[in-house]
Formats: sequence, C-alpha cells, structure tokens
Amino acid sequence: MARNSSDDEPKPPVRALVVGAGSVGGYFGGRLAAAGRDVTFLVRPRRATQLADALTIISKGQETIIPVKVITRGEAAGEFDVILLAVKAYQLDAAIADFGAYVSERSMILPVLNGMKHVDILRSRFGAPHVIGGVAKIASSLDEWGRILDQADFRDLAYGEWSGERTGRILAVDEFMIGAGFEARLSADIERDMWEKWAMLASLGAITCLMDGDIGQVSRAPGGIDLVKGLFGEVVAAIGAAWRPLSDPFKAQVLSLLTDRGSSLTSSMYRDLKGGYRVEADQIIGDLVMRAAEKGIATPLLSAVLARLKVYEQRRVGKSDQ
Repeated sequence: MARNSSDDEPKPPVRALVVGAGSVGGYFGGRLAAAGRDVTFLVRPRRATQLADALTIISKGQETIIPVKVITRGEAAGEFDVILLAVKAYQLDAAIADFGAYVSERSMILPVLNGMKHVDILRSRFGAPHVIGGVAKIASSLDEWGRILDQADFRDLAYGEWSGERTGRILAVDEFMIGAGFEARLSADIERDMWEKWAMLASLGAITCLMDGDIGQVSRAPGGIDLVKGLFGEVVAAIGAAWRPLSDPFKAQVLSLLTDRGSSLTSSMYRDLKGGYRVEADQIIGDLVMRAAEKGIATPLLSAVLARLKVYEQRRVGKSDQ
C-alpha cells in the first residue's frame, strides 16, 4: 500500500503556554520544560521576578532547578498549540484578560480548574472548539520563595476531547505530555473524569470545612458518618440531576474514603480556609447548589456549607480592609 507522503513529514513541535506558574501549573509546566518541551509561562510581574533565574521543584527532598521561558501580559510570543490554564477558579476572569490575546485559530485551551463553571465561561468567550477537557490531580504548594513543593505520590494530568475522539490534535497533545515525569493520560471520557473530580472535591471540602476537622476526626465523632453520608448523598443527587448519575463503583469508592476512621485526609479548600486564604466557595460548592436548585433538588447541608464559607469570606474581607 502506498504511503501518504505527509506521513513521512516531521510533525511541527507543539508549543505550550502555561497560564499560572503556581503549585499546579508550575509543577506540570516545569516538568515539561525539564523534558525539553517547548513551554512558555505567562505570569504576573512578581512571579516573573521569582522565575528570572529558574523554576524550582522540590520532590521527596530532591531539588530540581529548571530554566524556563517567561512572559507577562502583552509581550509578543507567537502562536501556541495548547494553553494549559492552571489558576484558581476565582482567578479565571483575570486570567482570560491575560491570555486571551494569545489564543489563535489553532489553539486548544486545556483548563484544570475545579468545578465545571469555567467550561461554560471559556466556551462562551473563545468558542467550544477551542476548549478541551482536563483534570489535574496533585498535592503541591508554594513556599515563601516561590519554590514548588511536591507533597504526595500522585501527579496526574488527564485530557481529552469532549466527544472522546482520538483526533489528530489531541494525539499531538498526548505525545507532548507523555514521558515528562508525571502520569499523563488521554481520556476517552474526560467529561466524566471532571464531574467525578468535582464530586470528590465538593464532598471532601464540604465535610472538612463544615466540621473543621479531617476525615478521621469527623468519622469518629458521634453522628459523623451519618453526616458524611448525608452530604455525599446531596452531592450525588445534584450531579445526577445536573449531568448524569455517577456510577455505583465510583460512589462506593468515594464513600469508603470519606468514612475512613483512621484517615487524616483534608481538602485543599479546608487548608486554605485554615490558612486565612481565599477559597473557591462559589466554584466548588455554590455552583453545585445552584445547579441542584435549578433542577428542584434540595441541598440543605450543602447550603449550610456555602453559608459557612460565605461568613468566612466576609470576615476575611473585613480583616483585609482594616
């Protein structure tokens, strides 16, 4: 069989723009850069100063120093094939203002934000064909010097077309991601992956923030497991109404994690709350409550969590104004 001459032509290298060099974008973008991929970071001036010398990742006590390309908003940088959007969900509007000018006809936007609200916003702003699905699973943070601290044994990045198709462009992204020092996965059902992550985040965040403790402490408390089951049940019902029912194996797995009496597991939202930082209340809890209400699903426990987080936000803003 004759080969198409284009099969023998080298594929142009993928160029990636990482929006946000925090603990998530910095980790995945840094690993890609260390693996020799064409990566540019779009950051704010303060972060650009921190990265002037290099980006540093500390994992299992080992320090990796990676020279990186950095731009700030408005700098010329050419076209990008994939834009890895890795900011907090409440930073989305500001991020769009920063990276919007770099979205070209060929650009794919790969967001790894929490919740699903950002998908609607990005599709409305840039058009659905430009937005692919993404899920990042990693436990990391920044220290006072801006170094990325890798704090767990999982570093996973999943991505895929909404249709599940193995298109040429998503295969190019897959080839770009694989072998860069983290678990890269081309998903055949990225939408399911995203809703399942939201279910886990909302449940874990609701439990720990409402009860001010880790999973083990809540589960050992009188009535704690019943409360966990009630909160998880509301999350499951909300997602089932807003999207489609979650699978029984997934629900059993999550409920087992959330009722482990010996677990010290907490949510990132709870850790942010305890640290006095801004939290993703609207994106992780509020949007779920709203979607449930639109379908006539009552969520009294989740609504209580949202009220608790809103009180925290008011107190936090009040302190910053003093």
